[in-house]
Order: sequence, then C-alpha cells, then structure tokens
Amino acid sequence: MPASDVATTTTAAPAPTRSGKPRKVPRVVILGGGTVGLYTARRLRKRLGRREAAIVVVDPRPYMTYAPFLPEAAAGSIDPRNVVAPHRRALKGVDVLQGKVSEINHAGRTVQITPEEGDPYWITYDHLVVGLGSVARTLPIPGLAEQGIGFKNVEEAIAVRNHVLNRIDVASSTWDPELRKRMLTFVFVGGGFAGIEALAEVEDMARASVKYYKAIEQDELRFVLVEGSPRILPEVSEELGGYTLEQLRKRQIEIHLSTFLNSCVDGHVVLSNKMEFDAETIVWTAGVKANPVLQNSDLPLDKMGRVTCNARLQVIDADGVPVPDAYAAGDCAAVPDLYNPGQFCPPNAQHALREGNHLGDNLSRVLRSAELTEYKHKNIGAVASLGMYKGVAQMFGRIKVRGFLAWVLHRTYHVAAMPTWNRKIRIAVGWTGALLLRREVVALGTLHDPRAEFRAASVPAKPRAVEPGEADPALPSQKAQPGSPAEKRAEGAKSA
Repeated sequence: MPASDVATTTTAAPAPTRSGKPRKVPRVVILGGGTVGLYTARRLRKRLGRREAAIVVVDPRPYMTYAPFLPEAAAGSIDPRNVVAPHRRALKGVDVLQGKVSEINHAGRTVQITPEEGDPYWITYDHLVVGLGSVARTLPIPGLAEQGIGFKNVEEAIAVRNHVLNRIDVASSTWDPELRKRMLTFVFVGGGFAGIEALAEVEDMARASVKYYKAIEQDELRFVLVEGSPRILPEVSEELGGYTLEQLRKRQIEIHLSTFLNSCVDGHVVLSNKMEFDAETIVWTAGVKANPVLQNSDLPLDKMGRVTCNARLQVIDADGVPVPDAYAAGDCAAVPDLYNPGQFCPPNAQHALREGNHLGDNLSRVLRSAELTEYKHKNIGAVASLGMYKGVAQMFGRIKVRGFLAWVLHRTYHVAAMPTWNRKIRIAVGWTGALLLRREVVALGTLHDPRAEFRAASVPAKPRAVEPGEADPALPSQKAQPGSPAEKRAEGAKSA
C-alpha cells in the first residue's frame, strides 16, 4: 500500500477523519484473513479489476487456516503447512497488511491497525467488510489459563500433537507409577465437532505411537472427555451422536456428560461430578465467541457480541436499517438463516466459505450500482472424522453414514473446500503416501522453544580481573588512582 494511503499516529491519538477529496478507485478494507476474508477478497477481485476497486486484507497472521483439518494436522495425517493458505500467494491482486485490528471507527471510515512491531497506525476506506472470526470461549476456571491448550489455530494443533507424543516419550522412561499415570492422562473439554474430532484423532495417533514403546501398555493411556450438555455432537441427529458415543467408549475413552470442569490448578482436575484426578494435558475446545475487538468499534452488536446483519450481509442497526458501506459475515456476524426462520447461520466453515463468496458477489454489485441478493444456503450436512478410517456423516438432514464411508466423505468434502489447487494436491499426495507408509509419530519436543538448548549451553561471561589501583566497574563512583595502569591507559587514549 502506498505510504500516502496510511496515516500514522499513536495509540492515544484520535481517529483521523477521511479527507474530503474523493478517491479515483474505491477502497474495500476486509478485516480478517480467515475463510470469510480470503473468499470475499478472491471473489471480489475475480469480479472487479484493479481500476474498479482496491482491496486490502488485514490480519495478524500471513495465512488463512482451514480449521476443519486441524484435528488431522494434530494427528499427523496432514502436514500442518498444508492446512494453511498463504495470503500473498492465494490473494493475487490484493494488498495484505499484517497486524491486529485494534479499533474500528466506521463513522470516520477508519481502522486502527497494530503491527507486531512498531506504532499503531490508521487506514481509511470506502467500504468495510468485517470477517474477524471468533476466539476460544473460555471461563474463569482456576488453573485453566496456566494449564490449558486451545485448539483454534494450527500452532495450537501442533502444540497438542508434540505435547501428547512428548508425554508418551517421557513416561516410557519414568518408573514412578503416579507420575506415569499423570503423564498419560489426556483431558479434552468440549463435545462439539471440534472437541470430538480432536479427541478421536489424537487418541488414535497416541495408540498407534504406543505400539513402538515396550515400556507402555495400551491400558495405561487414559483419555477423558468432559461435556457440559447431556449429549455430544449436537450438529447431527441423536442417533449419530449416540453411535459416536458408543464408538468412543469402545475405545476406552471416558466420557462425562452433563459435567463441567471446576478446577485444574497445577494439573489437578476437579469435575462437577466430584471426580478428581491429575493430568498434564488439558485441551479446551468448549465453544467460541465473536472476536472481542468488536467492542472497540461503533458498529451495532447483539448481546453475544456479534455484528448484527441482514440476509444481504449488510450491517444493520437496532431498527433493521442498513449501516452505509458496512458488511459482515462468518463467526463474528449474526447472519439470519432463511431456511430456519428465527435462527442464525451456525459458525462453521460451510457457511463461512459460502458467505464469503456471496459477500464478494454483493460488493461487486454495490460498486456497479446493482441490487444486492440475499444469502440463502441450505445445510448440506455434517461430516466428522473419528480417526483413521473411522467417521460419521449426516447428509442433507436424512442420510446417515457411519464408519469408513463417512471417513471418505469427510476427506472428500474438505479437500474440495480447501482453497488453492496447490494445497488440494499437497494434501491428496500426503494422504496417498500415508496409505503406503506408516503413520509418523515423532515429537519435535523443543519446537516451541528452539533456543532452550542454546541458552543452557551458553557460558556466562566472566568479569575481567580488576588491576591494582583500577576502579571496580561494579562501583561506578570510583575513579582510577593517579599512576595506576588504568590512569596510564586513559592518558594514552587522550594523546592518541
């Protein structure tokens, strides 16, 4: 982006107002480079040339993460690099700004961006798209912030994988039975799609890895699921939810329904059903909430913190009147579901992808003074992987699929939805290789702190011995005595 297009200011400075001089090309700023942001930008650029619209995408990460593949990335079935789409490769003809959105002043058509390094700055726009997505919805549970691991992005998926495999590695050389039990206990909180898929894939990977450890028996692995509602997988029918429950219990996974995590201080897990045990792995997948940065905006929000929208994906106020030049979609937007009156589109990849494409089409219509169309999509189904060759699927609300076929449907649907042919091919090639070769179960234990070993090996510098009559560097008030070696060196430096 040209330097003239960015107004630099400090955090405390007020938001600049847009200059009265009109632009030659309208600028569309898209907040968020996730599924909504990426697909909106790609569709809009496909519809409009550079002389018709300037498109800017703002996101703190340089890539989009395809969340449905995170469980398989954690299980090692997919290379983690292949579940992300680099912005600068996927968004041709689109400007990308890497930084966090810290404030939105729509009245002045400005957005404040905070880069990873440097001072915050403001940019202006003509049309705004809010696709900031969601963050993990956590609760003030004692010990959760210190002990828990999220499962919302690819970094967390890699962390879960490395942590689980590392605990197995360490436990294999630990003879204290209580310590081994603590290391080999893995707790997952949340029984929705994200939690069930993460639990099932990681459990499948862990049991496959233990086959290579003579010191660990399969029975020593303990996987625990904690879910606050009376059922799991609310996105599918009770029949499929019950089938999944049965299959997980057959795999010796403990499931506690209608149960809450009360505390996990220092790894001591306390559940609401009075059960207590120790665990070194606690993965939190209990829901999401709209990005909290929306609270620092003048956009209308609902009681859940989401931007209020109409079916045309326009931001609307409390009276249902569209806010000029503002649009939103995805997890951070309350988009009405026209197929289910009175409800909103669920926060999943299926809707986010289609809303992004539809929003790109609508924006191209706006810039060409055409009528907007309503977003309307009937849910085609839900698919979930439960580990290698295992899964459940419910297609078109009626067709229920279990086992191997559901697993194939899961992979087929999501690889088709993955952006860019580059990533589709890489994922397919990786799966083909996995059919011929054994699963990779090595942990890169120091990946998250690569300088740890270097710091441990580093020798601290020894202080130089103080010569007679020389000032001690630890005592800055001292001066070198006349005639001392230090005084002679100082005189030599002056004459030089």
